Amino acid sequence: MPAELLKLSAGAPDSAAIQYAADYIKRGQVIGVPTDTFYGLAADPFNLSAVEEIYRVKGRPENRALPILVNSVAQAATLGRELPPSFFKLAKSFWPGALTIVVDAAHSLPLKVTANKGRVALRWPNSPVACAIIEQLGGPITGTSANISGYASCSNARELAKQLGDKLPLILDSGETGASVSSTIVTLDGDEWKIVREGQISGEAIAKALADSHQATG
Repeated sequence: MPAELLKLSAGAPDSAAIQYAADYIKRGQVIGVPTDTFYGLAADPFNLSAVEEIYRVKGRPENRALPILVNSVAQAATLGRELPPSFFKLAKSFWPGALTIVVDAAHSLPLKVTANKGRVALRWPNSPVACAIIEQLGGPITGTSANISGYASCSNARELAKQLGDKLPLILDSGETGASVSSTIVTLDGDEWKIVREGQISGEAIAKALADSHQATG
């Protein structure tokens, strides 16, 4: 059966549609949702069968961790462990937005989500739809791009339905995301940081944010 496409506003999503989508996730299912970059696959990261379903749907190698979307810095802090000061500096500068921060994962997070590496990629998207779903669930969702592994990321529900429409029960359709570039990914290890994927936010902007905040507190 092809996925149900449910239209909703990107900026002011209908609460009934959000509740409807959240109910799928609560039942352990994987759905397609828009974010501020590309469409993503949303599921409960604490539900191992749902996590396994994401890998199956995408054809994603299980040695690649699943990014997680949050709707506050406080929520992100519950998913990380011994977060360095640089995490809070970057979150303050770029969240909500297109920055994914990789840190040590909290012990409460299933190892499978981290691809058994004990590290987690966290992002607070500037997306009313994704954040409303997280609010409705009372917890984070997975945020890996909604596409077949190795294929182009999808900036609208039509592209997503073409790639994965027969593998998902529901796709939330808020039109074009307007993105042509993914989020930037930065890994933090103590005082050290490294860009592993430069996307919407430049390495220079990240270096400046960390340097500025260091000077402000120094």
